[in-house]
Formats: sequence, structure tokens, C-alpha cells
Amino acid sequence: MVALLSIAVSLFIALMTTRLLGKLKLPDVTAYLIAGVFVGPFCLGQLEIPGLGFVSHDSVEALSLFSDLALGFIAFSIGAEFNLSSLRKIGRKAAIIGVFQAVFTTFTVDLALIGLHFLIPQTLSLPAALTLGAIAAATAPAATLMVVRQYKSKGELTDLLLPIVALDDAVGLVLFSVSFGIAKALGTGHADLISILVEPLVEIVMSLILGALAGVILKQLETMFHSNTNRLSMTIAFIILTVGLSMLSFEIGPVRIGFSSLLVCMMLGTLFMNLSPLAEDLMERANKWSSPLLVLFFVLSGADLDLSVFSRATILLIGVIYILFRCVGKYFGAGISSRMMHCSHNVVKYLGITLFPQAGVALGMCVTAAQLPGDGPLIRNIVLFAVLVYEVFGPLLTKWALTKSGDIQPKSEEILTRRSRKLAAAAGKELISRK
Repeated sequence: MVALLSIAVSLFIALMTTRLLGKLKLPDVTAYLIAGVFVGPFCLGQLEIPGLGFVSHDSVEALSLFSDLALGFIAFSIGAEFNLSSLRKIGRKAAIIGVFQAVFTTFTVDLALIGLHFLIPQTLSLPAALTLGAIAAATAPAATLMVVRQYKSKGELTDLLLPIVALDDAVGLVLFSVSFGIAKALGTGHADLISILVEPLVEIVMSLILGALAGVILKQLETMFHSNTNRLSMTIAFIILTVGLSMLSFEIGPVRIGFSSLLVCMMLGTLFMNLSPLAEDLMERANKWSSPLLVLFFVLSGADLDLSVFSRATILLIGVIYILFRCVGKYFGAGISSRMMHCSHNVVKYLGITLFPQAGVALGMCVTAAQLPGDGPLIRNIVLFAVLVYEVFGPLLTKWALTKSGDIQPKSEEILTRRSRKLAAAAGKELISRK
């Protein structure tokens, strides 16, 4: 009962926060994150009133299932952007830009943090610097997708952005696995080529195969139903099933076989969109159904942010360097590669800014990074600090970049007038009914 009350209160506060911050023209996702901080352990949770916010990070972690499901729906929606017609136009561009900017960002952050290590060795170890550089490649697909949906962003920049954000998961996974393997080898003096090279590639391939298989099966099952309601229920059930299957892991000899839920669900969405003639309508219905789940995801993300990281000067120093050089890497990496691919001036200028948000994927990498002897907690705190900054300001910068590029169009006077008339008419009817 307490968990249900916490969810209800959190959703209510999050939605009311959008009304307050809407006057400042902030994206809804920023409002959800701020609301999450407010209902989290450092604000309302301090009152220790059951159901009124989250009293500890354990109470937030207890609802992590909702976050896993939300990421599944987000990946499914992003996968739907990979339809054949758009891939023919931008597939090569998105692939080259996506890989180049991720590698460039890792190189830039590595360079800065390794430099810090040699300047002040006691501040940051070399293995931790390499690990943080790899984590820097990851981008938050959730925040980006929410901004695109809220403002109905359309254009060349948006068309490139969503596939690039999706590719970040695969590229980031490889970069992190290789860098983390090298970091562990530096710490232990023993290099494990299986964990450095084989396991990340196997995870990517197996995730794509599982997602593709699920997409083919879902398309066949959809043909058995004639009701859109039942088709929608089947689609939602399959996304949930796919998220559950992607959490499995097993070992074959020395190789650990695991899956990336983002890659699996992304491939599910891609296959389903390209194979099923009903996919577009069902995708729109699924997006509406999942809206409250996505709101809860961002609230939980905000509530899980550890504000205590601000109390340590070392974390602040490394965190500021990490944030600044990651932004430099994303901006110039995207700019250089998009110029190489002869993209428009607006894409070259603004694409990198839309890649600033960072959250779930990076925090997931921190779970693995915790295995690094002595440096695990430090890496997690630095990434938590960066996520706090990126998730609050990242969506705002994404909205600004998409607006400046022309992909977000201001509402016309006609639409605003029509909306005002509808609200006035509804208020008039309510007044008459009261009389």
C-alpha cells in the first residue's frame, strides 16, 4: 500500500510541477526530474511519512521494475524510427556519425582525466580515468525521446538524432567493455581477452537476434486478432516479455552470455515496424498507453539522484572536468562527423548539443564499474553528479537546439486561439451546470 501511495503522490506532484515550470517554458522531462528530487530521500523523504515520497534509496530501488519496463518501451519506440524508407536516406549517415561521436567523446574525456591523473595522481587512478571515459560515450535515449514527442519535433536533425541515440547503446557497450577490461588489467596485471573483446560482441549479436526473433513472432501473432484493443494488449505484453527475457544471463564455457534490454527492445520495434502493416497505428496507441509509465520513470530517476555527492570536493572537481569534456567531445565529435557526411549547417551546429543528456545506460555501466577494486564507489558518485547536471539541463538544451534548427515549430496563433476558445467554452459550461 505504501508503494502505491508513493507512486500516486509522485505522479501527482510531477504533473503539477509541469504546470509550474511550464511558465518558464521548460520541457516536461525536466519538471519530472525536479519533482523526483523533491519526493526523494533528500526532501520529502526526510519527513519519513509513509506514502509521502521515498524515505530511502532502497524504497526507490524497490520500484526499479517500472524503470526497466519504461526503458523497454522507450527502446521499442526508438526502434520504430528505423523503417526501411528512412534507413535508405539516413542509415549510412547515422551509423558513421553515431560511431564517430561516441569514440571521439571517449577519447576526449580519457585525455582530460588521464591528464588529471598525471597532474594529481592521488585524485584519480588511471583505471578509473579509462572507465569514466568509456561511460562518457553513453547518451540518454529517454530524455531525448520525451522532448521530441512533447514538442512534435520534425526535420533533418530529428531524423538523424533518434537513430544516433539508439546506436549509442551498442557503441557505448563495446567501448565500455574494452576500456573496463583494460582498466581491470592495469589493476590486476592480468588481461582477460574474453571479457574485453568476446563478451561485448556476443552480447550485441545475441541481443539483436533475440529482438529480431521476438519481432517476427509478434508480427505473426498480431494477424490472429481483429480487434485493435487485443492487438495493443498483445504488443504491450510482448514488450514486457522481451524486457524480462533480456534480463537472463548464462555461461557457455568461459564466456558469459547476457543481453542488453535496450538493444533487444529496439530490434523488436524495428522488425515490427517494417513487417506489420498495422504497426504505425499500434505504435501510436502504445505510446499513449505508456505515457504515465515514462513519467514515473523520470520521477524515479530524479528520486534516485544522490545529492550528497555535492559534499565532496574531489568528486566535484572530477565531475566538472568529466561534464565539460564530455560536452566538448559530443559537440565537436558530432559536428566533425556530420560535416564529413555533408549534413546541413543546422545539423552540424546543433546535433552535438542534443546528445548531452545522460542517465540510465551510464548508471547501468556503473554497476559493472563497481567491480573495479577501490575505485568503484568513486566512479559511481562522479557519474551520479554528472547525471544530476545532465538530466536537469540536458532536456532544456535539447529543446533549445531543436528549436534553433527549426525542427520544433512554435504553435501558430490560430492553434492558440482555438485552444483558448475551447477552454473558455468548457469553463462556461461548468459555470452554467453549477447554477
